[in-house]
Amino acid sequence: MRCSLRDRVALGAALLAPLATAGILVPFRTGVASTNPALILVVVVVAVAALGNRVAGALAALSSAVWFDFFLTKPFERFTVTDTNDLTTALLLLAVGLAVSQLAARARRLRVMTVVDAGLLARIHDTARLARTTGSSAAVVDQVGRHLVDILRLRSCRFEYGSLLGHPARLEQDGTVVVDREPWDLEARGWPDGEIELRAEAGGHYQGRFMLRPSPGVVPSRQVRQVAVTLADDAGAALEGEAPVLDG
Repeated sequence: MRCSLRDRVALGAALLAPLATAGILVPFRTGVASTNPALILVVVVVAVAALGNRVAGALAALSSAVWFDFFLTKPFERFTVTDTNDLTTALLLLAVGLAVSQLAARARRLRVMTVVDAGLLARIHDTARLARTTGSSAAVVDQVGRHLVDILRLRSCRFEYGSLLGHPARLEQDGTVVVDREPWDLEARGWPDGEIELRAEAGGHYQGRFMLRPSPGVVPSRQVRQVAVTLADDAGAALEGEAPVLDG
């Protein structure tokens, strides 16, 4: 699965920031209660989750718990915890970090919803309700496709199941467009030639993709493009569990 630059940075931070923070705290580990370093690591998890997505936040939480155990609990520099209080602190650190990562992902979705008008919100709500109530993922995919044509003012839109083929231009999670993994100035240059890929993902996994054919000279706002991504993710959520997960 290919990620946006922001998500790649967040994943890197999820791996390295807890390690670096725990290392910095090593000289102070004998003079403070274990809960204090744990609180500092929680702050690191919050920062990573706010920067990235739920996957980065969860990875940061796991990394923080591991390095808290290794560097900051006795016996030091061993993956062993002998003190019950330290074990409880490590488990709470992991649990809090995982909860924060989910809240951060929801907050990113809510930020999109606060900047769109009532018509776009209605489409988001209708699609989410259909995804919850229908037993057919195809119905959700069809409805999302129609919404995408309307809000992005597309010439056409089709959905592809199965493995990723080729390397078309892609509409990213943050509403930007990349071509050959390089940012594309959509406002200045218009849509790139050919179809545009919009992936439907759930749980950090690829479920399928909408192939968008834009109308010449029509560039919707970034907020509208972010709504399109939200709708595609609703389709991905409906597909999750009905078909094998395929990572590109």
